[in-house]
Order: sequence, then structure tokens, then C-alpha cells
Amino acid sequence: MKIKSLYISAQEKDAGTIFVSMGIMEILKRNIDRVAFFRPIIFKKDKKDNDINFILKRYNIDMDYEDSYGFDIDYVEKMISQHRTNELINQLIQKFKKLEDKYDFVLCEGVRRSFLTTTINYDLNIKIAQNFGSAVINIINAKNSTVLDVYENMLIEKENLKSEGCVHFATFINRLDSEQHKSLQSTLKSGDKNCYLLKEVAELDMLTIQDVIEGLGAKSVSMREKDHTRIIRDVKVAALTLDNFLQYLEEDDLVIVPADRSDIILGLFGSLYSNNYPNVSGIIFPFSMKAHPNIKKLLDGLDGFNIPIISIDTNTYETARNISKVSARIRVTSERKIALVLGMFNANTDIESIERRITSTYSTTMTPVMFEYKLFEMARSNKKRIVLPESKDERILRAAEIIIRRGVADVILLGNEKEVRENYMRLGVDLSGATIIDYKNSKLLDEFTDAFFKQREAKGLSKLAARDAMQHVNYFATMMVHLGYADGMVSGAIHSTGETIRPALQIIKTTPDTSIVSSVFFMCLKTKVLVYGDCAVNQDPDAEALAQIAYSSSKTAEAFGIDPKVAMLSYSTGESGTGADVDKVKEATGIFKSLHPDILVEGPIQYDAAIDADVAASKLPNSKVAGKATVFIFPDLNTGNNTYKAVQRSSGAVAIGPILQGLNKPINDLSRGCSVDDIVNTVAITAIQAGQVK
Repeated sequence: MKIKSLYISAQEKDAGTIFVSMGIMEILKRNIDRVAFFRPIIFKKDKKDNDINFILKRYNIDMDYEDSYGFDIDYVEKMISQHRTNELINQLIQKFKKLEDKYDFVLCEGVRRSFLTTTINYDLNIKIAQNFGSAVINIINAKNSTVLDVYENMLIEKENLKSEGCVHFATFINRLDSEQHKSLQSTLKSGDKNCYLLKEVAELDMLTIQDVIEGLGAKSVSMREKDHTRIIRDVKVAALTLDNFLQYLEEDDLVIVPADRSDIILGLFGSLYSNNYPNVSGIIFPFSMKAHPNIKKLLDGLDGFNIPIISIDTNTYETARNISKVSARIRVTSERKIALVLGMFNANTDIESIERRITSTYSTTMTPVMFEYKLFEMARSNKKRIVLPESKDERILRAAEIIIRRGVADVILLGNEKEVRENYMRLGVDLSGATIIDYKNSKLLDEFTDAFFKQREAKGLSKLAARDAMQHVNYFATMMVHLGYADGMVSGAIHSTGETIRPALQIIKTTPDTSIVSSVFFMCLKTKVLVYGDCAVNQDPDAEALAQIAYSSSKTAEAFGIDPKVAMLSYSTGESGTGADVDKVKEATGIFKSLHPDILVEGPIQYDAAIDADVAASKLPNSKVAGKATVFIFPDLNTGNNTYKAVQRSSGAVAIGPILQGLNKPINDLSRGCSVDDIVNTVAITAIQAGQVK
């Protein structure tokens, strides 16, 4: 019988259950359409469970919060103390089975060790998993344990699960230091292939400004929305004079300082301007004091430089003591921590092995989330170097951090190295893993100038003009791709489409099988992904160009795992209409069929007949494409651009693109209104395209 659920259970407190839940949920959502999340036991019914709240929001799980848990600790303790354990288990099974019947797969997270009392013991998790028929993933916290203890615990847990009739799916040993990790790697080398080792990552235990605000009930004095996720590495009390206090400052400190210590406050802001002092994460005013109006006015005028400031009612000592009791939490907005967790999980887990073992109800349905995760996995499995020329844009820097942490691609940023570092450090972003190239003073300038001059000399380009062109960031980035210093480029956040495509046409040029650069959007609908082309580049292609766009789009679809069934769209289906526009689509369809007889194509065809099986049965009953089309080719830019936006806005579809096609090497254009997620997705697609270049 195929498993339909996994049960994650931690032996020790603070074992990192939520991190493993995230990693497994990523795998499930990548392969299965409808996944539920269920915690049989939570702490308090009248207080929202953090793990449930996070998973439901992060992965857009389509279920009500009340359906995602069984009972709280008080109820469970009462039932067990009254010797009604079997009744309790039956009640839990009823709740679980409702989810199992409604969803394709259920990921369960067991009761936390920190919740357990003398009445409730760890074996309750095993009993629940046993009655759910779930395979079990157990987590062992290696912190402060010897390697021998960890290894013996792993063996005991496996034997215990076996003796209780549970299927052991995998073991995660978490929070290992380097020595433990190395020793266990050697011990397990020829042993359990389903045991995964995760190193301790200090940042995951670090507080954020939001943790302090929530944990202490602090109030915002001066905060931006993005400041809530800033990491706090240490807490310092400013009890010294400024002269002496500065020497104790460290990167990402949270400084407790009374609001009337104007010297300290100004000194901390001054450290932002100085290369000789670190940047602090935030300032907290005890006693709920307010800074002097003149000091506040001065700070408000420091455009571009910001230190979050919060206040609290308690005195300095109590504030410091209370902060020490606050626990770090992961939230949907904790993009840095999320990227770090998923990067660590993917790097240390045999994803393919886990996917093979999850064999239940595999669906061919493709949701937006599934498609996005597939993109990341494809890019990560064949990592490429992607150059991002627009390093002055905050969205680019934030996206670059996620790309690096998720292991999607190696990032190259163009710009003055000092300015780029100052910009990303000011944002609290870690881009130490990126390569930064000062394109205006690069040693590559001479080589790039010569190469461009040779390409364009016959068209009248002078050597001086070639060098001037290489001083433009998009031309420099494009030449990096052309000469193999990068595998792909993504631009357009602050540049126009023309400024992105023009260098590509002059330097990269089109593939031998096409003479036209075109674009597609991946339209991620609720249950499937469609390819729309061309909605961004070619205004009114003739029949031959339209056939080439259709071919390029079909190859793009195929490259991303979408079986190409091409619909050549028109206001007419079959022979139902006439006119120049219909004739163009007919001619384009004929050209396509003659050149690519192995690819399914239908045209002219109306959109409803292409996508709706019932309409197709009426209008084109014998067509192999009608009602099942996956690639939609629009007759002109006006139709395509308006249609993709109409579908996007009216149906809630996720539109990823435009993705350029037809170039020898991948160059992709961003919308100037793009989001961080748009950039991340486009970089992932560019990296995949780069991996497919022959």
C-alpha cells in the first residue's frame, strides 16, 4: 500500500522540526497537487500555533486553520489521565482521515518535546503515527551530545519504530558541529542511506527585530517594514561614554541605550557612514523615553541611512534580561532564514531518493508553487553563473541573496565594489557569496572592446565607439555571456526592453534555426502551466515570423517539462472565418507543419476551443490539440499582451516572464515594475536555459 502521509517527530527539544517540515513540504508541493498539513497536538487551542500558521501561509495550503490540528495539551492530558487514550486516538484518526480523503498527501508534525509532561510521553507520537498509517521521519538534536550518543539514539529510534510496526522513512540528525558532522559522515558512509546530517547554523538561532518587538511588547519609534527581519547577533548596553563604547561595537548588535544619550545615538548613526566601524541592527530605548526633538529631526534627515529604533517600558537591566528570554522564530517574512534553511536542507538531503519513495497519488497537475519549485530544483541541479548588471536596485540585491541562499545560481553583480557592498550591507543583506565586477575599470575591457569591434567593424563601428559601448553595463554584461565569463544575464529592472535586447542582438545573435528573437510567459494557472507567446517583443509578425515564434515557444515548453501542443490563435476556428488576419495564421500554421511535422499544432483556432475540451468537441472534434493546448501563439503583440494581463488579473494566475527565446545564449528581460520574486524566478529560468545551451 502506498503511503499517503509522513509523520515528523522530534526526540529532543529544539531539534529543528519546523526546518525539516519546510524541506519536506517543498518536496511534496513540487510533486503533488493537494497537500495538507496537520499537527495532532498543539499547545493551546486559543493561541495560534506558530508552525501551522507558518506552513499554511508560506506554502499557500488550501485549508482552514481549524482543520490543521487535533487537540490541545489540556484536552489530551485530561483524556489520558482518565484512561481514555484509545478514544483520543480514535478522535484523532477521524480528523486525520477527513484530510486524507480530501487531499492527495498529508504532512504531519508531531507533538513537541517542550509540550510534553509526565502524563504525555514521546511514545504518543509513535502511537499516533502507527494509527495514521504514516511513515515516520524522526529528528535527533545533536547539540551538546557525543557522536556515540547520537549514533546510538538513531539506532534505538529505528528499532523502536520497527517494534511498534511503524515504517521508518528517514532520520535527520540536526545541529551538528563540524567535528560531529565529519565523524558521523564516516560512520554512516556504508550504513543508513536514509539518514541525513544537518549542520548547526548559528543565524537560525539569532533573534530578529520582530522577535524582540513581539517578545517584549516593544513599540516602533523609527522602522521600515523591511527592518523587522534584521538579524541580531548580540545585545549591548551602552553604559559607557561614546569614546569607550565604540570599541565594543560589533556587526548586527542591538544596542540598549536611554533616549537622552544623544552622543551614543549619533555615534551609532555615524558608524553607518564609517568604514572603520560595524553596522548595528537596531536601537532600543528603555523607560519608553523619546529622543530630543532636534536629535529626531537630525536623524530623519539622514536619507538612505537607517537604524531601526524601538522602545520599551522597562528599565535598562530588565530590558536586557527580558531579551535573553526571547526565542527566535521563523516567519513567512523571514526570507533570509527561509533561504538559508532550504539551502542547507537541499545541500544535505538526497532529494531524488525522497521523491522516489513518496509514490502515492502522483499528479500530473502543475500548480504555480509546484512549477516554481521545479524551476529551483532544475537550476540547482546544474548551477550556472548569472550576471545581474543592475546592482544599484534594491530588488536585485534582495533577490540575489535569495538566489545564493537557495543555491539557484552563482551571482555576478556589476558595479563599483565598494558601493555595492555598502548598499547591500545597509539593507542588512548578505551577498558575500556573490562576485562583484567593476565593469568600468575591469581588466576585461580591452578584450571586450576588441571582440565587439571585430563583430561590428564591417557595419562602421570604430574602436573608440566599441570601447564606449563596453562602458554601458548591459553591453558589458552581454559580452560576459558571449565570451563565457557568465552563462546568462538578467536585466530590465531599471533599463528598458530595448536596452536589454539590443546588445544581445548585436553580440549574442540568434540561433541557426531562427532569425527572430521572441518571448513567452509561463502562465501558472490553478492546476496547470501554459505557455503564451509572443506577448512582449514582436508587434505584428508576418506568417513566417509567427511560425518561428511558435517553434521557439514549443521548444521552450519542452525544455521546462511541458508537452508542447501548439494552438495558433485567431478570431476564427478552422474554416469559420475569413480575412487577412485569419489568412496570416493559416499560412503560419502551414509553414510550421511543413518544417516541424513531429510537433502537434492546430490553427487557426480560437482561445476557447484551444483550452476548453467541451468547446473543442463542438468546433474541432477530431483535433489532437483543441481543448488540450499547452502553447498558445497570439497573432500580434496587442492581442498577446492584453490577453496575458487579462488572464493574470482576472484568474489570479502567476505570470512568469517575459522569457526571451531564439538567442544563442540566454538573456532575459525584467519588467521595471518587477518584484523580488519575479527576479528570482527569471534568474532560475535563465540558469536552466544556460544549462541547455549546446
